[in-house]
Amino acid sequence: MGKGFFNVPVAVNEPVKSYAPGSPERDAVLKTYKAMFNSKVDVPLYINGKHVESGNTRTMSPPHDHKHIVGTYHIAEQKHIDDAISTALEARKSWSLMPWEQRAGIFLKAAELIAGPYRAKINAATMIAQSKTIHQAEIDAACELIDFLRFNVQFMTDIYMEQPESTSDAWNRVEYRPLEGFTYAVTPFNFTAIAGNLPACMALMGNVVVWKPSDSQVYSAKVIMDIFEEAGVPPGVINIVFGDPVMITNTVMASPDFSGLHFTGSTFIFKELWKQIGNNIHNYKTYPRIVGETGGKDFIVAHKSANAKQVATAIVRGAFEFQGQKCSAASRAYIPKSLWNAVKDFVIEDLKSLKMGSPEDMSNFITAVIHEGSFDKLAKYIDGAKADADAEIIAGGNYDKSKGYFIEPTVILAKDPKYTTMCTELFGPVITIYVYEDDAYAETLKLVDETSEYALTGAIISKDRYAVTQATEALQNAAGNFYINDKPTGAVVGQQPFGGARASGTNDKAGSAQNLLRWVSPRMIKETFVTPTDYRYPFLGE
Repeated sequence: MGKGFFNVPVAVNEPVKSYAPGSPERDAVLKTYKAMFNSKVDVPLYINGKHVESGNTRTMSPPHDHKHIVGTYHIAEQKHIDDAISTALEARKSWSLMPWEQRAGIFLKAAELIAGPYRAKINAATMIAQSKTIHQAEIDAACELIDFLRFNVQFMTDIYMEQPESTSDAWNRVEYRPLEGFTYAVTPFNFTAIAGNLPACMALMGNVVVWKPSDSQVYSAKVIMDIFEEAGVPPGVINIVFGDPVMITNTVMASPDFSGLHFTGSTFIFKELWKQIGNNIHNYKTYPRIVGETGGKDFIVAHKSANAKQVATAIVRGAFEFQGQKCSAASRAYIPKSLWNAVKDFVIEDLKSLKMGSPEDMSNFITAVIHEGSFDKLAKYIDGAKADADAEIIAGGNYDKSKGYFIEPTVILAKDPKYTTMCTELFGPVITIYVYEDDAYAETLKLVDETSEYALTGAIISKDRYAVTQATEALQNAAGNFYINDKPTGAVVGQQPFGGARASGTNDKAGSAQNLLRWVSPRMIKETFVTPTDYRYPFLGE
């Protein structure tokens, strides 16, 4: 059979549709939203290409209308996890040997299915299940997932092209093998794109996957699996299971064939999983790869030279888009005293114009937080700030869960730069601001660096380039993604590889070749053309 060195389509970022009134995409997504919202779906496990119903089900409800049920999903028993592992290992025998261009074709097709016939469906599912506005759903569930799939194919070919030098005597080559065994993807509720990318990028590199999505993201996870199935992912390559995370994880990590964890979620859980892997290390056939992106306490620092309106916009967008439920969301800000009154006025003015409610009403900027547990946690911290002499709520502070889990965008002014909400990850529409003396800029940068255990994202806003340089150096370890004169959110695949260090994760940069390198095990092959027949070297001569 003829072969060739194949060039894949050049990866380009998917354009973000506007969903302006009267646009065809707006009409399509609203029609799909209504149909999905007013029907009920049953979501089975997906193991070895089969839809498996355990009979033990839980209901799914939109966070913005938690009494309304949009479907049920099936809970796995341990036997289902055992089946997922065994069938994945069996599928690996063929999948790991499939030519790379065939794997590429599958995931490139998945990208185009999302860009076209599935776009309205995956966006509507994300709006319903995760309470995202159409803009937030579009940049996530459609565009970012498309970008991951397209760019990962390009990154894969870039990796394969990295080859050692050869000579006339020997041909040296490296093959990038998939990991031996199976991998485990644990994905979060807040980004449909992350949920799809974690298993897909490992599978692209020839691995087989057991995937456990968040219970709060099952609805859109089903759409992802439907897309993968239609795109041609073979049975057993990606297996999706729902249910008790402890049982699932214990079963996965008890297997000697466990070879890698791809995780996005809480810092505490990731550390517990790391410890569990360490405790089991003598049982494994190979050292498992561990990749995690976890929490953040992301900052905005304004210098006295900054434009107050730009600072206010960065705060409002950075802190309150998707209800602050981005690991990159701005949740603490440091504003110089000379700018504070203007920034405060602009922020309050903006917040007065924000509407909150169902994402079906596209005039709403804010919708609901993900579930009651999140709502209760946020309400507790807001109530604490109301009662605390060291804090003042200058905007928002109200909440209501009678219909949906709605938390008003809230701005806390802290007198103490180490006040609890300046340090603790809240994961909601709450930002805490500390006002510093203009001449204490250097001390404030030191404070920013030392306040949080996290190091995910951060931003400096300044017209003074010396101040920008000073912040870039002082905060070099405080954020894996650092933004100059912008909000600390909105990383784009292929443009801003994403990830942080410290307690924010392993910084393996989703949306880059660095991440894909974690899911291969290179093998060096040296082929000698004229094989020696005498053991003697010249130095042995008399």
